[in-house]
Amino acid sequence: MKFKLLIALLGFGILLAGCKEQHGNEGAGNVETSNAVSNEPIQPIQPAIVKNPKYVELGKKLYFDTRLSKSGFISCNSCHNLSMGGTDNLKTSIGHNWSKGPINSPTVLNSSLNLAQFWDGRAADLKEQAGGPIANPGEMAFTHELAVDMLKSIPGYVTEFNDAFGGREITINEVTLAIAAFEETLVTPNARFDQWLKGNKNALNKTELAGYQLFKSSGCISCHNGMNIGGNSYQKMGLVAPYKATSPAQGRSAVTGNDADRFNFKVPTLRNIELTYPYFHDGEAATLTKAVDTMGRLQLGRKFTTEENAQIVAFLKTLTGEQPSFKLPQLPPSSDATRRPQPFSD
Repeated sequence: MKFKLLIALLGFGILLAGCKEQHGNEGAGNVETSNAVSNEPIQPIQPAIVKNPKYVELGKKLYFDTRLSKSGFISCNSCHNLSMGGTDNLKTSIGHNWSKGPINSPTVLNSSLNLAQFWDGRAADLKEQAGGPIANPGEMAFTHELAVDMLKSIPGYVTEFNDAFGGREITINEVTLAIAAFEETLVTPNARFDQWLKGNKNALNKTELAGYQLFKSSGCISCHNGMNIGGNSYQKMGLVAPYKATSPAQGRSAVTGNDADRFNFKVPTLRNIELTYPYFHDGEAATLTKAVDTMGRLQLGRKFTTEENAQIVAFLKTLTGEQPSFKLPQLPPSSDATRRPQPFSD
């Protein structure tokens, strides 16, 4: 591949502060695109189609339930807060016993559209990803076995699992399937840019439109394209000039064992990017202005002027879609047999 194309391919890669899914037919279903889309390299997204509401409702409860952690204090929503763009707005997440996480938490919003999950792509889909944090000693610090035993001890959950899965035994497979089904519903349609794509040419002002044109002409679009405006490839962080990361994360090489993949990370989605600060896998860019400047220099070999930077930032802010909105779930109460939280244990 030509060097120029390699430069273009990362564009704004690693701009996020977090699956082409194989379980869409069991949970939310596939996300559909509009038939009336302008001829652009970015496509609008539509609301998810829920095909199994029982999975989704059960998964919603599990997503917010802190009892899936050893401390009884951490839930999926702790690091992927749905009131904060699906992230925690921290450089690195806080895990069990107030431990510092090794990497920035990517957004859960629209994550069903990614080619894989985690920055290094080690989970093929949302179902596989959902089981990781539960058993990670630096995150929720539980085990799959203890999590399942906890759920089995709660009559309300036993009833809901039986209802959703037809009496199947509760295993970690059913737990992660339900969580994934809920997460597949967390898409954010109807951003102003989506409205523009669908034909409403008044949805963007002149500055935002200039930013989009610059986004395309400078090469960012080569990597940040498609429905999710990213999330569909791995690229090296520091293509033109080295990136001095503050995170120990090695990127894709930790999965493949191939040194050529070192510092290659999944290109993040730019949807809702205004909400998902700080940016990059190590969370070192506190603002969009800083992120745009760094990516221009390190990935494109280009120093954007103050005006150009502001135009691109203005465009990026048009990518904020309708945020998930629902009634918070009422979690079933613990029974006498339910394991009690251990927030201050090792």
